[in-house]
Amino acid sequence: MDFTPTEEQRAAQELAAQIFGDLSTHERLSPKLSAPLEQGGRPSLMGTDGELWKAICAAGLIAAVEEIGLLGLVLLLEEQGRTTAQVPFAATCVYGLLAIAAHGNGEQRARLLPAIGDGTTVVTGAFPATGSIRSDASGAVSGTAPLVPWLRDATHVLVADADRALWLVPTADPAVTVEPVETTAPWSAGRLTLNGAPGECIGGDAAGGAYEHVLATSRTAFAGLQAGVCAGSLALAVEHTSTREQFGRPLSTNQGVLLRAADAYMDTEAIRVTAYEAAWRRDEGLPFATHALTAAWWASEAGQRVVHTGQHLHGGTGADLDHPVHRHFLWGRQLDAYLGSGSEVLAELGELIVGADRADQEDRVERVGQEEGPV
Repeated sequence: MDFTPTEEQRAAQELAAQIFGDLSTHERLSPKLSAPLEQGGRPSLMGTDGELWKAICAAGLIAAVEEIGLLGLVLLLEEQGRTTAQVPFAATCVYGLLAIAAHGNGEQRARLLPAIGDGTTVVTGAFPATGSIRSDASGAVSGTAPLVPWLRDATHVLVADADRALWLVPTADPAVTVEPVETTAPWSAGRLTLNGAPGECIGGDAAGGAYEHVLATSRTAFAGLQAGVCAGSLALAVEHTSTREQFGRPLSTNQGVLLRAADAYMDTEAIRVTAYEAAWRRDEGLPFATHALTAAWWASEAGQRVVHTGQHLHGGTGADLDHPVHRHFLWGRQLDAYLGSGSEVLAELGELIVGADRADQEDRVERVGQEEGPV
């Protein structure tokens, strides 16, 4: 395994760090921004920083993900997480660009990818699927998804029916209802209701495994976002404890503070390296479902520990709702909830490992039987 970024990946990461650092500042994030996107035919994004979204699109960062792969996207999402930048970057890349690039047919890729790459089309996904959505032979999709991140910003939503076939549905269709849902972090989330909405099948039937592949990709990407959120929270804590004095010396000189910060650093690195491994395996065409679940477990379980530590090390200041560290706390807890609680993810990981072992054992028995012949 070699997680060393390529020249293209490093250049994209540096550009993302510059854009997020320049525009996703505390002063701009303090009020709730709702700047509509009026130029270039792009949609009006509610609850999203429109100026930042236009800058990302103009820099070609979304379109670049098709070339730099999931590992490159994880690097970009780390930079977003460091600043808790309020844009639907992860959702559009995972449920839109990467999903269609991997599972769309030639006509779909040619038609949809340019619009996603320039930000005209904003995509989100109702993942993980709950089995409450169904489709018919005509491609009409019905059902509900109680919580979909960035739904109020999206022009399209990727859903999975009860058979795990994927459908891309335009949110502006009259058969689609979007109701606002408030979440811990301001993700412009919504409740999705489909009543015979027109859907475009992505990846054929469920036998192709498109749903499982997109789900594993999304878990890896959002784990990368959590790594950035944690890194940002820890950086704020380090700055605060290094400059704030108690009894005539910096807080960072206290052993208890050092131990908490060290544990948070190790947790952050665990999230990062597991996300890198899952992303690298996906880009190399290797099985990565168990690795994606491992990254999701670390992001959920360790992520909430890190953002709690970041807020705790700020003392009373961390309780200030307007302090930057509080945004990291909210994002970290929202990602924890979105990825699934640690116990849920761990149970799914165990079932997947046991299932793979059982299938491997049955395959070995079958091969031995064929070699030995009938008794």
